[in-house]
Amino acid sequence: MDRLFPERIVIYPRDVEILLSKCERSAQDFLRQIRVALNKPPGSFVTVREFCFITGMDEDEVREQLRKG
Repeated sequence: MDRLFPERIVIYPRDVEILLSKCERSAQDFLRQIRVALNKPPGSFVTVREFCFITGMDEDEVREQLRKG
């Protein structure tokens, strides 16, 4: 029996590393810059939609890459 998992909403530094070919520290800094640009408090989550809005990347393509893991 196949289990259905909900789509991920949050993007993590490791995801940014893979998607943008950045090192760990640069990925963390990039997510921090997104939070600042969106007036989010430090340490808050960045959603896939917000990430795509800032980067201009296609949300469906990003979600597909995250599914591949």
